[in-house]
Amino acid sequence: MVLAGGYVEAGDTGRHRVTVGDLILHRAFESHLDEIDRRGAQVLVLPLPPGVVGVTRGRFSDPDLLARLAANDAHEAVQALAEGFQAAALVDEDWPDVLARQLLADPDLPIAAWARATGLHPGSVARGFQQQFGVTAARFRATARAHRALAALDDPALSLAQTAGDCGFADQAHMTRAIAALTGLTPYRLRAARSTVASPSGFF
Repeated sequence: MVLAGGYVEAGDTGRHRVTVGDLILHRAFESHLDEIDRRGAQVLVLPLPPGVVGVTRGRFSDPDLLARLAANDAHEAVQALAEGFQAAALVDEDWPDVLARQLLADPDLPIAAWARATGLHPGSVARGFQQQFGVTAARFRATARAHRALAALDDPALSLAQTAGDCGFADQAHMTRAIAALTGLTPYRLRAARSTVASPSGFF
């Protein structure tokens, strides 16, 4: 949560321009670039509160309250955040934001075809997207696909091969390489670790 100042974050969930009271929620294994305002920025980092899974952006009306609570008891601050959290819609400022949002919704989206349909040259899209996000649109799309597969690992009813097919990978080996590049672990090891953590003696 932003306590003072502001910045622009461009990363795996899109591009966010945030100021005092704004929150960005990060999943595990996310990466991003931050462009800090001239006035600087002060942020408070807390564990994810319960009940906001799948949300990317939000607001909290009294950031000073959270800062005071967190100074004494992080658990109390997280509880207050859960009670006062307000989800906020993502805002598209330019075509890189639109492309990022559409790639997150559909990691199979053909980038060159999207560029032509939007009236942009594919080369200009490649350069412009990388300038804003620090990675190419193709890399952003691959990361979005890997995150989608990573989330699907929570469903033990899906085989790894089925998960790979559902998430648009050529095969299970392709998915394994993508997830290992993102997390440092294979899908098998991640699923095994999550299964262990989900046991009564575990914590996640």
